[in-house]
Amino acid sequence: MLAWDDFRLVKAISERRSLAGAAEFLGVNASTVFRRLGALEDRLGARLFERGRAGYGLTPAGEEMAGIADRMADDIIAFERRVSGQDLAPTGELRVTTNDTLLIHALTDVLAGFRKAYPEITLDIVVGNAVLNLSKRDADIALRVTSSPPETLVGRRLAGIFWAVYGPAPLKPVSTIEELDDMPWIGPGDILAPLQRWLRDVVGEHRVVYRLSTVLGMAEAIGAGVGVGPLPCFIGNRFPNLVRLYDPPGQQPPGLWILTHPDLRSSARVRAFMDYVAVELAKRRPCFEGVKERETVSA
Repeated sequence: MLAWDDFRLVKAISERRSLAGAAEFLGVNASTVFRRLGALEDRLGARLFERGRAGYGLTPAGEEMAGIADRMADDIIAFERRVSGQDLAPTGELRVTTNDTLLIHALTDVLAGFRKAYPEITLDIVVGNAVLNLSKRDADIALRVTSSPPETLVGRRLAGIFWAVYGPAPLKPVSTIEELDDMPWIGPGDILAPLQRWLRDVVGEHRVVYRLSTVLGMAEAIGAGVGVGPLPCFIGNRFPNLVRLYDPPGQQPPGLWILTHPDLRSSARVRAFMDYVAVELAKRRPCFEGVKERETVSA
């Protein structure tokens, strides 16, 4: 009889197309994977993989078994989600995914406060710009900036993320973008699509002399005098050596969302985290939305 480990073996090899990759995923060595695959094929009396230049490719029998393995894995993960969603007390481990920008400039003190309020919950923070699959339990909760959250998830929009053009001191604010025509520009790499479009349409690609794939790096480069560039206000306003030069009109900002899978929203620890973070980040909404503090006029 076939066991789940047999299906898991075929799934791992098919996804990584190599015995070494499957071995790393399964936590064994490549010789073990080779031996187990040979024994499985002998038992079935059929070859499951053909080895080619691109690695291990599935045979028709292997494709059928890999498809069954995918369905089994989905069923197991769905069961885990439903069981995790039935916990009654806010305890256990909670995996939260976000990006480095939000973590450093908005979330660390909030997460510290949550730990004090719920010491029985252990936080596992996954930092990165990749969108993890909450349906497959890559994470329990996501804190993301997006204009269109996945329809498969549930949550709430906490704030809009407004941005402005910043430059190094001692530059002064300007009333029109044309006043910055003689300045070199800094732009994002494959991130922040709204800023990329604005730079292309309003400033021009030829004016961008320096690109970075990290918003934090952009802020540092602007502060170092490399050029001027667009930044989310909740980041740019925190750097004392940056000047907010220009606020582009007519912004339709993406939102800061807190999201989870529908099967997990009744979980005590998920509910505790989402409620706590929503309240705390709501206090910072003016910062996210770029509201300027009123200047105090001395008598």
